[in-house]
Amino acid sequence: MKAALLPDRGVVKVVGDDARAFLNGLLTADITKVTPDRPAFAALLTPQGKIVVDCIVAEAPAADGGGLFLDVPKALAGTLVAKLNFYKLRSKVIAEDLSEVLGVMAVWDGSGDTEYGLVYPDPRLPALGRRVMLPPHLAKEAAVDLGADLVEAAVHEAHRIAHGVPRGGLDFMYGDAFPHETDMDQLNGVDFAKGCYIGQEVVSRMEHRGNARTRVVPVTVDGYAPDAGIPIVADGKTVGTTGSSAGGRALAMLRLDRVADAMAEGKPLMAAGVAMQPKKPDWATFDWPGEKTAP
Repeated sequence: MKAALLPDRGVVKVVGDDARAFLNGLLTADITKVTPDRPAFAALLTPQGKIVVDCIVAEAPAADGGGLFLDVPKALAGTLVAKLNFYKLRSKVIAEDLSEVLGVMAVWDGSGDTEYGLVYPDPRLPALGRRVMLPPHLAKEAAVDLGADLVEAAVHEAHRIAHGVPRGGLDFMYGDAFPHETDMDQLNGVDFAKGCYIGQEVVSRMEHRGNARTRVVPVTVDGYAPDAGIPIVADGKTVGTTGSSAGGRALAMLRLDRVADAMAEGKPLMAAGVAMQPKKPDWATFDWPGEKTAP
């Protein structure tokens, strides 16, 4: 089993009599279903349906004081708190950025438990394992308690990329991507049966029309992967942008309809002179270039 402290992750605490209903009215997931054993992957959107910040919403057991804790990109924790305070109006809610005292550790490839922090499964994919919110200086003790080898964050990055799971700021830009484009609809990040939330109309329309042409997907690379943000072209036409990479694997934001055209014409996908071949993730259910859809 491996464990890695994730330096890019922070924690926002949301408490108060209205905390659950308040977050449920803002985020893409159904927060009413969150329990200490069942976290939720969710996002706060703009009214136009684009992602402001994504997060994992975890609940502390009542015996530990309760409350909802949001596992968020550390750089956006302050932004999220400001947004929550903007929307709360008269709701009985307190939102607090705890990123100076709490961090997030990922644990995968095994089982174990620890009392050094709040432990919860990663709701996106079982293969991603679990997460632990804890003071960063206790990471070594928690790893020993779990029976895990404490490794560098780069090892976890390679694990994430190998499973095709996007990361904001590298594989897509906050404020510029829809949930479908970042595969949130595939990774348990959007509840299409819940009540209203900010940006719901746009997201629901994309789901029902099935017109999410752009998605973050894995790509195999012929050689060294280019840095994130490099245009991907086919026969001189831009079809996407490179994302994160590790260990010969990479992710890319691709226009799948343009990729389909390039594949049909036998045109390779190239980024900075490097050939790339898109690969459908094992967990994906969306249409893929070259696949025949059911009549």
